[in-house]
Amino acid sequence: MVLRDRLQAALKDAMRAREAERLSTLRLINAAIKDRDIAQRGEGGEGVVSDSDITAILSKMVKQRQESARVYEEGGRLELAEKELDEIKVIEEFLPRQLEGEEVDAAIKAAITEAGASSIRDMGKVMAVLKGKYTGQMDFGAVGPRVKDLLA
Repeated sequence: MVLRDRLQAALKDAMRAREAERLSTLRLINAAIKDRDIAQRGEGGEGVVSDSDITAILSKMVKQRQESARVYEEGGRLELAEKELDEIKVIEEFLPRQLEGEEVDAAIKAAITEAGASSIRDMGKVMAVLKGKYTGQMDFGAVGPRVKDLLA
């Protein structure tokens, strides 16, 4: 099932089950996707974002909520931090499985080989290959230093 269809089905299920928090988060996801559709139409595109674009939107939403939760925790607003963490759980249901330790290392080595990278100057090429293949499956903020170490 296409990611957009899965989101619509989950939205309908949440409405039927009267799950207010889940419904709210799913509506936020749909709003973000529709915003991207509209922006794409304005740029002369067809106005329908792909699954990889939706995955990128979801990844961005997770990062935003992680940052917000951290700020709320530092400010002593634990109930708001908990709400952000609950939203993250709902969003992550639609993201691909996150790669772990050895899988990330193998993906980095394969990307270095594919990009023909030999020095730190080729880091951008390697990151572009990784982002093209593994969007939503790894934290690129954490991957960057690992790529740098392997290329140094």
